Amino acid sequence: MQTAAPQDLTWTDAFLVGFDPMDVTHREFVDILGALLKADDDQILGHLQALVEHSERHFSQEEHYMNSTAFPARECHTNEHNAVLGSMREVAAYLQNGGDPSEARRLAAELARWFPSHTDYLDASLAQWVAKKQLGAVPIVVRRGMANHDAD
Repeated sequence: MQTAAPQDLTWTDAFLVGFDPMDVTHREFVDILGALLKADDDQILGHLQALVEHSERHFSQEEHYMNSTAFPARECHTNEHNAVLGSMREVAAYLQNGGDPSEARRLAAELARWFPSHTDYLDASLAQWVAKKQLGAVPIVVRRGMANHDAD
């Protein structure tokens, strides 16, 4: 069963990976993608271009961490970045040539579905790896409002 397309994306502590430079960059990604999801047709290309520019820096930052620390899953992680960035660039070029803004909306919805699992699996493991290499310990992530307390 396929989930409904997200119409909004906002930052939540569920996205925290516990390595501040990555968390800051991820929050920026969520903010830019959230704006793209809400953009009017005449503004959508500008928001998509902002997302492409951000993602180039964002993915480059993570790839630097992977390469400088010999992260074991770097090829898989980099391949995913390249595929996502390739899709973004392709849709941006399509819009620049007069394409239908609904393609950017479709892409934005897919990115909003993709981001949480990418962060939970690939980015969280990278954050733990980098923290362990740089600090000698894995990060502790405190996610406000995420606890589920059952009454006894």
